[in-house]
Amino acid sequence: MTNTHVDYQLSQLDQLEAESIHIFREVAAEFEKPVLMFSGGKDSIVMLRLAEKAFFPAKLPFPLLQVDTGLDFDEVLSTRDSWVERLGARIIVATIDEAIAAGHVVDDGKTSRNRMQIGTLLGAIEENGFTAAFGGGRRDEEKARAKERVYSHRDDFGQWDPKMQRPELWSLYNGRIHAGEHMRIFPLSNWTELDIWHYIHREQIEIPSIYFAHERDVIERDGMLLSLGPEIQPKGNEQVEKKMVRFRTVGDRTQTGCVESVATDTAAIIDEIAIARVTERGATRGDDRFSEAAMEDRKKEGYF
Repeated sequence: MTNTHVDYQLSQLDQLEAESIHIFREVAAEFEKPVLMFSGGKDSIVMLRLAEKAFFPAKLPFPLLQVDTGLDFDEVLSTRDSWVERLGARIIVATIDEAIAAGHVVDDGKTSRNRMQIGTLLGAIEENGFTAAFGGGRRDEEKARAKERVYSHRDDFGQWDPKMQRPELWSLYNGRIHAGEHMRIFPLSNWTELDIWHYIHREQIEIPSIYFAHERDVIERDGMLLSLGPEIQPKGNEQVEKKMVRFRTVGDRTQTGCVESVATDTAAIIDEIAIARVTERGATRGDDRFSEAAMEDRKKEGYF
């Protein structure tokens, strides 16, 4: 007798993709007004690609939201616009300058624009009445994110209490909220940086060119290579050097460092990441170096 049964097992990437797509569909069905936080970086681009697959051939059933620091890399903004145009998506751009003018954020001349994103984001969520906001955070990035759930509750002040998280046994999510509260949703929670790059490689996803190795004038400061620009100029004995570098993560260019690299394609980046022992945030994000609990402190206040 012929055995017609065929064992079928999804690859790790396919399992991660299926889980993320399930989360997107759950949120779209459960929440009245979701939004996808989109920066134009690799994680938010992968998240957008997954959302596209979740609802294809229909258009996305929610808008995109970007918090613009005014210090984003041009290559990132260009890629953001390309994705928005291709998908025909609606994007809301909340700028820090507008938040300062509206009184949501106070510019004291000391606080970084990265931290000012908190008040800007919370103001945009409240103004538009969003009840759920998708974010591209991953548990492997940073220890504060490692303790966060897929559905992360925010109170009516937009704050996160790590001691009041809801259980998610058997991937069952509790999305109940009161008026004024909202939920942060992290479809990429179980992905790693290496998974992200394998997926980008497999799907041939368009990402900003600065993720690949290129020549750039840089300055070494506080153990990081910062890109020379209007906001970053040599101080004291600092020297400007031209190096082959790439960015592992992108954000406020005054707080985001690059790493020396010769990886000019996704296959080479995968080989590079496979032997890396420091996460992208730990290696290149100045705003995470202020203290051991820098990320957790910001998240408690309402950060991404």
